[in-house]
Amino acid sequence: MGVLLLFNGGFMLLASLISFIYKDGITFELTLSSFVVLSFGALLMLSGRQYNKQIQKREGYLIVSLGWILMALSGTAPYLFSGTITDFSSSFFETMSGYTTTGATILQDLEVVPKGILFWRSTTHWIGGMGIIVLAIAILPFLGIGGIQLFSAEAPGPAGDKLHPRITDTAKRLWLIYVAYTVVETLMLYFAGMSFFDALNHAMSTMSTGGFSTKNESVAFWNDQPLIQYIILLFMFLAGTNFVLSYFAFTRKFQKIFKDDEFNLYVKFLLFFTVLVVGMLFFSEQSARAASLKEFEFSLRAVLFQVVSVVTTTGFVTTDFTQWTPFITVVFFGLMFLGGSSGSTAGGVKVVRHMLMIKSGFLEFKRALHPNAIIQARYNEKTVSDAISYNILGFFILYMLSFIVGALGFSSFGMNFESSVGLAASTLGNVGPALGAYGPSHTYAALPDMAQLWASFLMLLGRLELFTVLILFTPFFWKKH
Repeated sequence: MGVLLLFNGGFMLLASLISFIYKDGITFELTLSSFVVLSFGALLMLSGRQYNKQIQKREGYLIVSLGWILMALSGTAPYLFSGTITDFSSSFFETMSGYTTTGATILQDLEVVPKGILFWRSTTHWIGGMGIIVLAIAILPFLGIGGIQLFSAEAPGPAGDKLHPRITDTAKRLWLIYVAYTVVETLMLYFAGMSFFDALNHAMSTMSTGGFSTKNESVAFWNDQPLIQYIILLFMFLAGTNFVLSYFAFTRKFQKIFKDDEFNLYVKFLLFFTVLVVGMLFFSEQSARAASLKEFEFSLRAVLFQVVSVVTTTGFVTTDFTQWTPFITVVFFGLMFLGGSSGSTAGGVKVVRHMLMIKSGFLEFKRALHPNAIIQARYNEKTVSDAISYNILGFFILYMLSFIVGALGFSSFGMNFESSVGLAASTLGNVGPALGAYGPSHTYAALPDMAQLWASFLMLLGRLELFTVLILFTPFFWKKH
């Protein structure tokens, strides 16, 4: 955990450099934040250097959960020291939203916020995107910590594919792909017409499927520049796919990509819901004006962008989908539960879990007709074990229960039904935009303090895929065996 604080402090120092370059007036405050966090990190490292570094599964879960909370707590320093956000609950919400790549914000006028702070917001996304712990075990293997327990607790999704037998080498390859994508997107956005600062921030937010923008209108600011939105759209799609598939693409193993069941269903989901929403818009009165080819392209781009943005839980906005039709609003609400691929930076339930639940559901019809037959679901031409099926079923039940409890929590703070269910689905799924008073064209500034802390807990719960956090609340976790 001391190492995590050193990472945090180091990135704060980088934010202070950005502040100095752009002369936004808060360089000292960001440098002070960095110094405080680095000092605490060094103290923690020094105090723990004599202890046994062998980590078992229980310690792995504990370190990951506490590590994220510690990062979020320390990450509030730049906001509080600079005076950008003055109260703790709001700064904690903003920081947790960053690390969990949710992208919900309480800041109402981003364009007057100092550039150092805007960069820090995007940095929290970027760190959280592939996982703080993966970063630690990829760059600091010299600590001698057995990293497999941390990686399994941290890596998003139920994916089991490894690129390399050693866990540190796997993490390094994933991070190399992650960094490469970020650099390429930054350059593409810059040459497409964004300023370098905006391009860098949006690239970090895109690859982490976060959604923090430097503009009040989010990506809608560039509605008249289609190329910029298509570039972001492409990288949102890539960030929502399993990063192992990107590795296969770079090593020219294209057959493995096209034969991947989850990837094929992921693409089909995106195409189906895009066609569905475009069709509903076409037959609605609101789209009667879309007569010209240019207007049709704009509508199609807006729909495709928002579908990919919500499915991958990025949360960038080019239009307010809640203003289209009630049916479309319900469709997008449902998409908040879909999620991207396993092994991606996206949140949500994940496509592979939906696929295996659907397959298991259809197999129940076969089992009803042939009760003595041994019928099991298959994934990528391999039989899915009962243990994985039970895990997925347990996850989905817990996810829906967490959503219901989350909505009840928000309603207890005075939210109406639409806002409560929207907030619960959005924060638990790490999506960003919600419904009602917290829809795509609004911020979370109106949330009461306790509701912000509740939302922060749900964001953490969703980002660490429920079990890592909820297992800490079970009595048998704390019993000595």
